[in-house]
Amino acid sequence: MTREARLISGITLLTVPTIQYGGYFLLTSLMNKSSGYMDNPLRQNFFRAGHAHAGVIVILSLVCQVLADSVVLPSPLVWFVRIGVPVSAILIPAGFFLSILPPVATQPSGAVGWIYAGAVILAISVITLGVGLIRASASM
Repeated sequence: MTREARLISGITLLTVPTIQYGGYFLLTSLMNKSSGYMDNPLRQNFFRAGHAHAGVIVILSLVCQVLADSVVLPSPLVWFVRIGVPVSAILIPAGFFLSILPPVATQPSGAVGWIYAGAVILAISVITLGVGLIRASASM
């Protein structure tokens, strides 16, 4: 594992407590009848989606750090991959949580755009990584 992969992986692992806090928040919201959480299905779905996407994309970003060490790509593209996947792990969940923050919200706010931005960054990052890995396998 390269120094760059260790650095970004270390930074990414520091985000895990925020995901844990998200799980704690969801659990306490479920247990507290006065939180209003169970009265708003849209909020439930968005919060669950935010929490799930955070965990899954953080794991994906750790895998991508190791894979990025093996690609055949220009250095700026490798850095885009290294940073893009973890950034999407922040943008997508943030969009889910922040776009439906008020307990009485009936539709998402403009923060839902963060979900789309994160999804685009994630797609470009993993496609770039995939192409770099295919190029590396062709050059062997």
